Amino acid sequence: MTNEQTAIKTTYFSMAGNACLALLKGLAGYFGNSFALIADAIESASDVFSSFLVFVGLKYSGKPPDKNHPYGHGRAEPLMTFLVVGFLIASAIIIAYKSVKNIGTPHEIPKAYTLFILAAIITWKEVSYRIVSKKSHETHSSSLKADAWHHRSDAITSVAAFIGISIALIFGKGYEYADDWAALFASGFILYNSYLIFRPALGEVMDEHMYDDLVEEIRQTSRKVEGIIDTEKCFIRKSGIKYHVDLHATVDANITVKQGHELAHKLKGALQQNMPQLGHILIHIEPNA
Repeated sequence: MTNEQTAIKTTYFSMAGNACLALLKGLAGYFGNSFALIADAIESASDVFSSFLVFVGLKYSGKPPDKNHPYGHGRAEPLMTFLVVGFLIASAIIIAYKSVKNIGTPHEIPKAYTLFILAAIITWKEVSYRIVSKKSHETHSSSLKADAWHHRSDAITSVAAFIGISIALIFGKGYEYADDWAALFASGFILYNSYLIFRPALGEVMDEHMYDDLVEEIRQTSRKVEGIIDTEKCFIRKSGIKYHVDLHATVDANITVKQGHELAHKLKGALQQNMPQLGHILIHIEPNA
């Protein structure tokens, strides 16, 4: 299974899980008098759509290069990540607004059984985070990483809800607003997490250098190719789940142009074979002084 197929398959898992949790949280929050759970349900519902956007971005970014897009369509992935962040921010604002409104409105203490539901949700979301995060590292997908952090943020907001409901149940009348304060805290965390997701996606679009480990791996692999003395400049830019490379390699100054051309193809083949995450590779041959 290719990285693209693995990433797309993982989005199915996220969409199905978030849809089920949104329904469960919404029902439990409504019947259990817990706005923190309803806030969680709102976030999970937005996560279903954001996971769908990740799916669309991965499908489009996996399209092969064409005349108008010689480097492929990979930049669609971080663009979808921006949309995902937008939905996260919108859901955080809605939750914060309703939390503040509820804090000033008398309401009943949440039901005790909501704690058991939250405990199950926290466990499931943390497991989901670990599964999707692992796949994001395997496939080098920034949007899948954003999707993984949706699961982690959901787990943390559920922890906040668990704490808020516990306080309300332990201390009783006068502390029913602890549940709403927990939801307000959750909205702040969602906003902070939105920045953490947005920042690397912005760096990807701006061709920011963030790949020192990959550069070193490219240099080490290059030096193992017979005829390649060393490497000089090495520029990397990420597009979708692929990394495009511009590499300057030094060779014996006395070889012919044809031999240098053959060495460039040999080096390119070695890099593609040993590092399948690489996309377009441009080799520039430099004479060894």
